[in-house]
Amino acid sequence: MKNKFLNIVLVLTLVLILKVVMMVEVLAKSETLALDKADTKNLTVEETKMLEMSEARGKKMKHSYDVADVENALVLKLKDGEVVIEMFPDVAPNHVARIKELVRDGFYNGLKFHRVIDGFMAQTGCPLGNGTGGSGKKLKAEFNRVPHTRGVVSMARAMDPDSADSQFFICFDNAPHLDGQYTVWGKVVSGMEFVDNIKKGGGYNGMVYQPDEIISMEVIADM
Repeated sequence: MKNKFLNIVLVLTLVLILKVVMMVEVLAKSETLALDKADTKNLTVEETKMLEMSEARGKKMKHSYDVADVENALVLKLKDGEVVIEMFPDVAPNHVARIKELVRDGFYNGLKFHRVIDGFMAQTGCPLGNGTGGSGKKLKAEFNRVPHTRGVVSMARAMDPDSADSQFFICFDNAPHLDGQYTVWGKVVSGMEFVDNIKKGGGYNGMVYQPDEIISMEVIADM
């Protein structure tokens, strides 16, 4: 009788422990959903993956994206939804490699769309939030024949053709005057409607007051 009682106590204890563990997991997910966009800044890829989903769900999500090559495709998370970008390593191999390196370091998480011109483009990638900063590594131009059409992702730069660093822009519309002068390295293949919703700036330069931010960027192969 005594052994039976002890077994019941043991079972009840194990059930209680299991409930506590499940509650901690639920709280962790709730806290994740409550994170502000700026809280994700500078998180690494591994830390970003822990924010929202289990490993099993992550694998399922990776295969749900309709892209040609998961190693050369990105998910850009904005306030309104996910933007999928396919990269062009065939025409801009060094830029694609550097972008992936920065993405995997969590460099872009929390960065602002500091310059956004309606009907033209949305620019981001400056750690200072004003267009004057970068990662500290300049890239030799890889100008190519891919035209600057709606959804194209291209590198921002200064007057020097080899001055591109970490800043890039997404075209809202066709911009043929940029063709052959800026390095195109990718294109939005889904979620362009969320890019359209990025907060716009005022005036000719398009600087944005209280700009929208990149919540996170990931290489799909890492999800």
